[in-house]
Amino acid sequence: MKRAFALALVTCVIVSAALVAGGCGRQGPVSTSASTPTSASSTTSASTAASTSTSTTSLPTTSTSASTSTSTSTSTTTPTSTSTTAPPQPTLPVLTPKQMAGQRVIYSYAGLTPPAELLSLISHGEAAGVIFFADNISSSTQIRAVIRTLNEANASAQNPVRAPLLLMTDQEGGKIRHLSGQPLLSEKQIGLSADPEAAATEAGNGAGLNLRGLGMNVNLAPVFDVYRQAGGFDDKNERSYSMRQTVVSKLGADFIKAQQAVGVAATAKHFPGLGAATSSQDTDLRPVTLNVTAKSLSTIDEFPYTAAISAGVRLVMVSWAVYPALDDERPAGLSSSIIQGQLRERLHFNGVTITDSLGAEALQAFGTFQHRALLAAEAGMDLILCASNGASRDISEGEQAMDGLETGYANGALSKPAFKASLQRVIGMRSSLGD
Repeated sequence: MKRAFALALVTCVIVSAALVAGGCGRQGPVSTSASTPTSASSTTSASTAASTSTSTTSLPTTSTSASTSTSTSTSTTTPTSTSTTAPPQPTLPVLTPKQMAGQRVIYSYAGLTPPAELLSLISHGEAAGVIFFADNISSSTQIRAVIRTLNEANASAQNPVRAPLLLMTDQEGGKIRHLSGQPLLSEKQIGLSADPEAAATEAGNGAGLNLRGLGMNVNLAPVFDVYRQAGGFDDKNERSYSMRQTVVSKLGADFIKAQQAVGVAATAKHFPGLGAATSSQDTDLRPVTLNVTAKSLSTIDEFPYTAAISAGVRLVMVSWAVYPALDDERPAGLSSSIIQGQLRERLHFNGVTITDSLGAEALQAFGTFQHRALLAAEAGMDLILCASNGASRDISEGEQAMDGLETGYANGALSKPAFKASLQRVIGMRSSLGD
């Protein structure tokens, strides 16, 4: 009798638990004209997302719920990340192949005024979003007006995607800011401060309020790299919290939670990590190979991403460096072994993946923008970021990427179910960022 009662009790607990469970990073100078806003103004308001068919078949969902981040103990045991369950995603409306491709592209432009061609792409449902750099911003008044114009184009009746544009910048803190104002401290300064956890939280909150006040909704920050040497790639611009992965885990998670609490999506970068890069190993400027062992990558470089995922980070940016221990042929952002094998399967990240700039010199050997975009999508990247440096930045880069994705979808080079799953993740996240 006692045994039967115990079995019944265990069954009840298991059923109850099941019910509950089912429920760029490119660098640039700071713009000194835009003042720091303190209020959270609206972005676009639409919130119904898009699809390639009228079917209501369920597709993969993003991870949005937060939990306690990794502690700052000195343990280097490889963590096991657990994914969280997000609310059901909206059904995708009917999209043309060109619209489907465009909905995976982030565009950029040079100067203070978005070109008419970009507004046309947005109004026709052929853009996921726009990234802003210092040369796009002269004042808070000017960039707010630009964002209103972009949002008006996005609200066009010709656009079947009724969800906010992704409007983003790199606002890491310290030297790496495209807006004036918060966060003022660099990641290194935060790590060395008297109360690092409070400083990281303040930086995340400040970054979120700054972007939100201008109408932006994505920050390509924080950097989750664990730097190895003084003066290396990350350390020379103070872009890493610490040489200890546990510290990076805790402070990065604090930044993410504080920023996302005010409605701005965070991006953990540069997976699986650029902490071992020397001062000259910059993927923006040249191909980079990091000869780090698989053990070091898993126990040091990838370690902080468990905390980022547990904190509910919305996006992960994947680096353009080559990691021979994981894939000796392709950069991480073109490698299924790294994107699917490490980030998705080992660490269970269910959110949106985004490339670093498709115009990076590290991709010299991989052909045209069309081909690079195709390879990135084939490997598992959701969003393709098109943003070369300075005056060479042009929306044609994004258009070429869109062409590559459209062609790959049409000729079968890209898996149609995987393509639609990426769209579901991207548009689902966009819908969640509306007021």
